[in-house]
Amino acid sequence: MSGRSVEVTLTKAGRTKIRYPAEVLAEDGVRLSVRAPWAAEGVRDFGFVRFEPGDVFVEHYWRDRWFTVKEVWSGDGTLKGWYCDITRPAVFDGSGVVIDDLDLDLWVSADGSEVLRLDEDEFAASGLAASDPEAAACAVVALDELAVLGREGLIELLR
Repeated sequence: MSGRSVEVTLTKAGRTKIRYPAEVLAEDGVRLSVRAPWAAEGVRDFGFVRFEPGDVFVEHYWRDRWFTVKEVWSGDGTLKGWYCDITRPAVFDGSGVVIDDLDLDLWVSADGSEVLRLDEDEFAASGLAASDPEAAACAVVALDELAVLGREGLIELLR
């Protein structure tokens, strides 16, 4: 049911990284889409994009995919691009969604000119390949899949 409020919880290595409220836009049992304002404090400048107060994120989570896709919109309604987190499949119920971050990320600019693979060094240092080789393999496949979708301009189809 759209319009209701849920809590989004992002975990990493067993710890809560961030928790914030979001409004449900759509849910079909496999995919949950929510809208939330930029939840961190202040500005986060990555060099290729800035997340800042006033930004709005339309976030898409799947129970059967190893990633999330977040549309990043500026306060004036301009699409900045898509920030994709490689995660374990999302766990959600009527009150919230929990996502376990696996360190890999992908950025696709709004015009599709930039498709950037991010944090591969953090992923390698995380030790996931040794502690959970199956999850590490799924994460790499998911990053590769999203990179192809980003280069081909198809990432918008995931919305």
